[in-house]
Amino acid sequence: MNDLLQVILLGIVEGITEFLPISSTGHLLIAEKLGLGQRSDLFNIVIQAGAILAVTLIYWQRIVQLFTGLKNAETRDYFWKLAVAFGITAVLGLIVKKLGFRLPEEITPVAWALIIGGVWMYAAEWLAARKPATAEIIWTAAIVVGIAQVVAGVFPGVSRSAATIFAAMLIGGSNRAVATEFAFLVGIPTMYAASAVELLKAVKDGGTGGEDWLAVAVGFGVSAVVAFVAVKWLLHYIQKHRFTVFAAYRIALGAALLLFLPGA
Repeated sequence: MNDLLQVILLGIVEGITEFLPISSTGHLLIAEKLGLGQRSDLFNIVIQAGAILAVTLIYWQRIVQLFTGLKNAETRDYFWKLAVAFGITAVLGLIVKKLGFRLPEEITPVAWALIIGGVWMYAAEWLAARKPATAEIIWTAAIVVGIAQVVAGVFPGVSRSAATIFAAMLIGGSNRAVATEFAFLVGIPTMYAASAVELLKAVKDGGTGGEDWLAVAVGFGVSAVVAFVAVKWLLHYIQKHRFTVFAAYRIALGAALLLFLPGA
């Protein structure tokens, strides 16, 4: 397959899966196993940054409002909940990194994470439907969201967005739209920080030498455009629909991987 076409396909995969509750890390690993080629850490970091940029642009007005409206008690409360969730993720993430944890590179754990996560999403939707939904994020939910981000980072296939959205829905009783906004907003600084750490590491280790910068630029651009469209669609979709379609997809994909790529 043409290398540039592979890069475009990888950018599309990243853009679609980064914020949809289906796991971008898992899908990129699957894409690699299916023949799209293994890319450098720098490439993967940069295309992820493209997806983050897209969500930042979607929420730019909300972000500005949070920083300029701190005199308002409600805005200030929401800002500090985001900050605490991010802080918990940062501290626990550093601990996990110091322990030397590395993501598995086999398909089987990803497949099981997709299946278990899909079943959990069905159960979570069922439980959330039986709780009175609120239009706020409580402090307990903010704390659990911070922990959920680390759990998702440790287990590829879990999905950061799924873990954080359902943490906010179940722990805090937040409605689907409120939970999704909080999950995405706390994900912005989290993912920028993670990308910056990995980028600095790649530069320090000499990982930029011999890099195909055209491929990096194309992957970044494709990921950003596709993520913008995907997130816009998701925010509209969840106004009237549950996340069960993603749960079904996860279970079907996980089962297919176990059947057809059991040793990959």
